[in-house]
Amino acid sequence: MAKINGNELKPGTIIDHDGGLWAAVKVNHVKPGKGGAFAQAELKNLRDGRKLNERFRSEDKVEQVELEMKDQQFLYENDGRLVFMDAETYEQIELDADLLGDRRPFLQDGMTVSVQYYGEEPLNVTIPQKVQCRVVETEPVQNGQTASKSYKPAVLDNGVRIMVPPFINADEEIIVHTELMEYSERA
Repeated sequence: MAKINGNELKPGTIIDHDGGLWAAVKVNHVKPGKGGAFAQAELKNLRDGRKLNERFRSEDKVEQVELEMKDQQFLYENDGRLVFMDAETYEQIELDADLLGDRRPFLQDGMTVSVQYYGEEPLNVTIPQKVQCRVVETEPVQNGQTASKSYKPAVLDNGVRIMVPPFINADEEIIVHTELMEYSERA
């Protein structure tokens, strides 16, 4: 593990702090008129999801942790647990479905995801940024609505509700941006 100065923290940095692994979610660098500069960081525990606000001065040293990324294939869900398989070793692991949060409906059978490991312990799952879905239900186009930047509600085949442009109809395949939970383009 590498030691870095407290003011070198950036969003996405993983650190070993207070006996746990924490990811920096938001970092605000502050230079007050009086006193030394510091980084105000919002941290999220990678094991239990707790949040913590911490202040790091430039002279504070923190342990930066590098996580190993492995591509895994999603197989199935069993009692709130997601089962993934390593394509090279055929080893299977189980992770809590709550780990994905709102993005869980976009996880599809056979999808390749990126699993972050700390040693042998799987900590996090990253699904692809863009996923293809089918529109199951949406309103018909209203006359005059196509000229402006208006959107209409739609229900996808995974049950998620998003807003789509007026030219999208039911039974069309679209690409959805999974982090923003919004329409990206036609498939």
